[in-house]
Amino acid sequence: MFKRKPRSYSQMLGDFVYPRGGWSRAAQYVAHRMGRLPDQPHRIARGFAAGTFINFTPLFGFHLLGALALAWVLRGNLLAAVLGTFIGNPVTIPFMAMISMALGRWMLGVEGSMAPAAILGSFTSAGRQLTHNFMAIFDGRVAQWDQLQTFFHAIFLPYLVGSIIPGVISALIAHYLTVRVVEGYQRHRAARLARRAVGQVRKDRGA
Repeated sequence: MFKRKPRSYSQMLGDFVYPRGGWSRAAQYVAHRMGRLPDQPHRIARGFAAGTFINFTPLFGFHLLGALALAWVLRGNLLAAVLGTFIGNPVTIPFMAMISMALGRWMLGVEGSMAPAAILGSFTSAGRQLTHNFMAIFDGRVAQWDQLQTFFHAIFLPYLVGSIIPGVISALIAHYLTVRVVEGYQRHRAARLARRAVGQVRKDRGA
């Protein structure tokens, strides 16, 4: 009778879009978790920066693996990299995508509509054609590549190229803030443990 009722998929999706307690509480939780990681502040910061950077890329479905790989290359904390990917969510990803794609198209000289409906339509068409080509391996249907080629040149490549600059800037900011947060948390925790140890010694002597 005291067991917690399992959450429905709609509730879990709702918490992912907007966490219970708000984004401020979610940010405090992430900062608390990073502060408790048993590692050096700069290693934790490098890991979190890797997760922050990967959120700007169009590698959907591979953000976690990409963050872990990048953190490993940078010799950062892997768990901090996982926490860094939490910045990418249904609320923030559209803004990251629009910034990266607009910048990438400007850098590459690619023209095209930036309307969300047009971009979403390109993703949908490419996904449908990718599924079609995968099934062609088994049922002999003719593979098609026109939508995938259009998607690559008009969406994916500009998105990937444009993600580098905002991703690096955000990663540097994340690294700077994370070092400060983790160092402050670790100093506070060390002082608290020291006070507790002194109190225990006094208690033992009084006994």
